[in-house]
Amino acid sequence: MPPTLHKVARFADLSAERGTRVCVKGDDKDAKDIPILLVRDGESVRAYTAECPHAGGPLDEGAICNGRIVCPWHKGTFEVRDGSLVEPPPLKALTRYEATLKDGDVYVSTQTVDSGEVTQKQTGDSRTMLIVGAGAAGAAACSALREAGFGGRMVLVGDDAREPYDRTSLSKFTLAGDMPPDDVPSLLGDDFFAKHDIERNESPVVHLDAKMRHAELASGQEIDYDAALICTGGIPKPLTIPGANLDHVHLLRTRDDARAILASLEGRKRVVIVGASFIGLEAASCLRKQHMDVTIVAPGKVPFAKQFGERIGEMFRKLHEKNGVTFHMNSRVSAFRGGNGLSEVILDSGEKIAADVVLAGTGVDPATSFLSGVALADDGGIEVDSSMLAAPALYAAGDVARFPLPRADQSVRIEHWRVAQQHARVAAYNMAGSARKYVGVPYFWTYHYEKTFDYLGHVSEPDNIEIDGDLDAQHFIAYLMKDGRVGAVVACEHDTAVCRLAEAMREPLTLDDARRIANA
Repeated sequence: MPPTLHKVARFADLSAERGTRVCVKGDDKDAKDIPILLVRDGESVRAYTAECPHAGGPLDEGAICNGRIVCPWHKGTFEVRDGSLVEPPPLKALTRYEATLKDGDVYVSTQTVDSGEVTQKQTGDSRTMLIVGAGAAGAAACSALREAGFGGRMVLVGDDAREPYDRTSLSKFTLAGDMPPDDVPSLLGDDFFAKHDIERNESPVVHLDAKMRHAELASGQEIDYDAALICTGGIPKPLTIPGANLDHVHLLRTRDDARAILASLEGRKRVVIVGASFIGLEAASCLRKQHMDVTIVAPGKVPFAKQFGERIGEMFRKLHEKNGVTFHMNSRVSAFRGGNGLSEVILDSGEKIAADVVLAGTGVDPATSFLSGVALADDGGIEVDSSMLAAPALYAAGDVARFPLPRADQSVRIEHWRVAQQHARVAAYNMAGSARKYVGVPYFWTYHYEKTFDYLGHVSEPDNIEIDGDLDAQHFIAYLMKDGRVGAVVACEHDTAVCRLAEAMREPLTLDDARRIANA
């Protein structure tokens, strides 16, 4: 019996700039309404699930640019023509529905044409692919290898977690009490490894010889591989300050770290955060929601000045101060003191700050000490080319990778998880035999007091910063200029504009170009 077609819209009413959301009653008697996104594709129409498969972002509130659908929340990107995945953080394509035109009306079926799930493993491939690191990049690589048609043996190793999960939620939501550690979502789904015949080994690699293509695990197991991806991320820089071993002094990297911090907060009030990093200030926002007394201690004049410039950095400081955070900038911690547990933080000036809990956000070092047979950069990172290749049959992605920044004459390391996923997908396709280069636009978001701040691109030491909108009201787009081009964009409450720019910045843009696209 052919599927039922439902008339849902007039084709002439569909915008070419963004999708149109409709709700269609399922064909079963007790079925719920199904949200469907209608997308105009020239003189035809496509129909997809209306919510991004990553976190449920409403795709109709995003944008269509360069023939791609861009999610407003985290800039996941899909092809208009078939819903296939272009850019993470989603790791699968859009669910597709049948859509047709008749006499200018749009008809859709609620039966799926394509679920968007990664293609099942193909057989007949004797190669072994080793993925070292079970975080965001590792998850993206597993998905992309099967998506690219690789049908051989795949091994994911690392003690990050049994199921790779959305670690960014820890500093954005978990410390606020909005998302318990166990509720932080998986990136792949509980049955992904079994469904796609992927070996999951929670023992970390202790030695990998790039020349011999051989890895040794802490468990004693040895693995010979045909190609490997190193995506082990960063190791939090340890606190070498006297008293750093006191109870209630914490780093935040994992679910277990978040659990320990939440346990320390019970019955306590005063928190000192060491370092004005993104994790540190996101944690400050969370802890203020928990009604904690929060103090930030950090070197430098204002937060984020290196990334965003002093004017925007000062805006972040004022936002946090407005919400009750105290800053000690241009300061360093010289010691922690206490008896059975932490009681005070001593600054290099001699000033003492009463504290019950300390959270250190002082950065990470690349986790690459187990590698041999490949030269490392001065900071411990792995130099790669635009295909993410570091050495024959060895690839790197994420925090460990020093890569050529597209549209710029420099190599950089960027410690943000969506970039890590972008890298991993490029590496995976190359490992599977399909040539790809990293040409994406780096992106991350940071979350403070119910406001999301988007950062597109990457620029070191901008020549000029042009700000449109009201910076103090956190309603603005800032263009970070370098050599007459827009190197990066910082924005708040301009989701659709950022979606358009996320695609448009794949080509060099002048300030006038960027403003025209943002204001279209």
